[in-house]
Amino acid sequence: MNMTHYMQLLSDKQPWNLLIFMAIPIVLAETLAITELYILFTRRFHGLVWGVNRFAGAAVGLYFIGIIFYLVTTAVIPITRNGEWRTVIDVVAVGSYLIGGLPLIWIALQEFGLVNKGLSQEGKLKIHAICVALFLVFGHIAMISGMLDPSLLGYQGPGQAVDTSAPMPAGHGHQ
Repeated sequence: MNMTHYMQLLSDKQPWNLLIFMAIPIVLAETLAITELYILFTRRFHGLVWGVNRFAGAAVGLYFIGIIFYLVTTAVIPITRNGEWRTVIDVVAVGSYLIGGLPLIWIALQEFGLVNKGLSQEGKLKIHAICVALFLVFGHIAMISGMLDPSLLGYQGPGQAVDTSAPMPAGHGHQ
C-alpha cells in the first residue's frame, strides 16, 4: 500500500518521528483541551489547572512554530519543487496538519500577551476554546486523510505499474 507523506513521516525513524510530530504535540494539545473544559465549567482563572492550561497553551504553540518551520523547509518546499505530492489526499493531509498548528500558535501569542490584550478573561477563554476546536478539526482531517492510500486517486509509487492482468468484471472482456 502507498502512503501519504504525512503517514510516511510518522512511520520513519521510529519511534522518534512519532513522538516528535504526534505524541508530544497531541499530549500538549489534549492537556490544553481538557483543562480548557474545566476552566469553561468552573470559571476558575487561577490555581493549578489554570497554570497547566497556560503552560500547555504556550508550550504547544511554540512547539508548532518549530514543527511548521521544520516541515515547510525540509518537506513542503522540496516536495512541491520536485512535483512529488501523492495526489490531493497527500496535500490535504500535510496541509491540514500544518494549518492545525496555527490556532495553537495564536493561543501561545495570547498567553504571552501579544494578541487579544483588550479582552477580558472570559473573552480570552472564548478565543482559547475556538482555537482548540479549530486545532481538533484540522488535526482530525490530517489524521484521516493521512491514513488514506493515495492510489485511491491514481497515485502510483515508484516501480508500480497498472495491473492489466487483473480479472475483468463479469460480462466484460473475453468469453
